[in-house]
Amino acid sequence: MHYTRHVPRFRSLKFASFALFALFLFTNLTDFSITRAVAPSVNAAAAPLTTVDLENFIPSDVPTSGDREIDLVIMKAGRRYGVDPRLIHAVIWQESRYKPEAESHVGAQGLMQLMPPTAKRFKCDDANDPAKNVEAGTKYLRWLLKRFDGDIVLALAGYNAGEGNVDKHGGVPPFDETQKYVRIITSRYGKTFHPILTPDEAQLEFRLLPEMADAGR
Repeated sequence: MHYTRHVPRFRSLKFASFALFALFLFTNLTDFSITRAVAPSVNAAAAPLTTVDLENFIPSDVPTSGDREIDLVIMKAGRRYGVDPRLIHAVIWQESRYKPEAESHVGAQGLMQLMPPTAKRFKCDDANDPAKNVEAGTKYLRWLLKRFDGDIVLALAGYNAGEGNVDKHGGVPPFDETQKYVRIITSRYGKTFHPILTPDEAQLEFRLLPEMADAGR
């Protein structure tokens, strides 16, 4: 008589459970390996900007001179002294049209057209050097803004005609050149008030950091 060998059911179930567990484990390990090999590193993607990135960052809404080096000089001076670089650009455009060696008939020199006494007052020993000129001009502009409590109109009048003339006339002096100067720059800049801020505060207020510039678009 031939007998069919009986395989206990629980052994078949045990083998099937083990096979399913092995398949699950293999699938997850394989997926983990592939994910680690292919997926970008979270740390790398979320890494903060380096100093070099920040030093060379210019928001897209800041005007350009057409010369990247001059644009960076203006940007760095604005950051350093808490002055909106957009205002500095407006002043330079009116003063020299971005010509580093510009000189007026009365002796004003460089990008921000510094008179020799003003250049000396703000420690500029070479008014034709773009970095030194913009540094001194921005310091003077900052000084005027603070003196006139953030009033851009009076600060610009002082920059063009001297703060003494602003005091003497109790406002923008009645000089055609000065009045036209103030009108053109405030129109280009689009504001008549500039808050007096620390450099760190100014970076936030004027959206000079990458994440702030992106948020403001």
